[in-house]
Amino acid sequence: MAKGDLLIIGGNEDKSEKKIILSRFSALCKNRQGPIGILTTASGYPEEVGSEYYQLFQTLHGTKPLLFHLDSREKAEDPELPEQLSSLSGLFMTGGDQLRLTSILGGTSFYKHLFREWQDGLIIGGTSAGAAVMSRLMIISSKLFEKEDVSILELGSGFGFLEDVIIDQHFSQRDRFSRLMRAIALNPQIIGIGIDENTAIWVHNDGKQFEVIGEYNVSIFDGKTSTYVDIAENKGNMTISDIRFHTLGAGAVFNLYKRELIIT
Repeated sequence: MAKGDLLIIGGNEDKSEKKIILSRFSALCKNRQGPIGILTTASGYPEEVGSEYYQLFQTLHGTKPLLFHLDSREKAEDPELPEQLSSLSGLFMTGGDQLRLTSILGGTSFYKHLFREWQDGLIIGGTSAGAAVMSRLMIISSKLFEKEDVSILELGSGFGFLEDVIIDQHFSQRDRFSRLMRAIALNPQIIGIGIDENTAIWVHNDGKQFEVIGEYNVSIFDGKTSTYVDIAENKGNMTISDIRFHTLGAGAVFNLYKRELIIT
């Protein structure tokens, strides 16, 4: 059976007007039976954030969502969770702090059953922090200490729904070009995907390709062809040659296996 589609959102998606991205997620979930689950673990304001998405998905999907306020590893081991997960058509992960998601849920019963349900076709969506955890390798944070001229990029393990990819969100709006370039320089075998706000990639269930939807752009960094990389340890400067770069707008389709734009 094909794995579930992934809808990976760069954050700050439209929730009040056309709601193109959230409507797409709801439509994908309608192809399966069951309500949408809302996971608020990443958020520091789970009740407020959960309530907002609850109302949105109840309207868009037509069923009452299930809220998962899991703020401890103990709660993530609740024996009732597997049955609740198996009843869902899709699960949506809110924004916040991606490290909270992985540190609280990683290796727990909730995560193991979520991954199993996704392998059986569960649709999974995530925005901001919920987007960052989609890949096997995840950006945790980056800091530039100007006085010491030191740049630190923290990487960790995500949820692993995508292999050989790393996701960055709020990409253009927070000027994250350099940090994603650094992540690719350190891991040239993977593809870096920078997703702008109110923009998403819809990864089809075979995992081979994605389509861009939303208002702005998706930036692709492919370091596999790089011929020279020099990164000064704990410094802000770097020299990289022959990185392949793509900018994709709404409707563009990219093949993750062939690492190329699909032109139709």
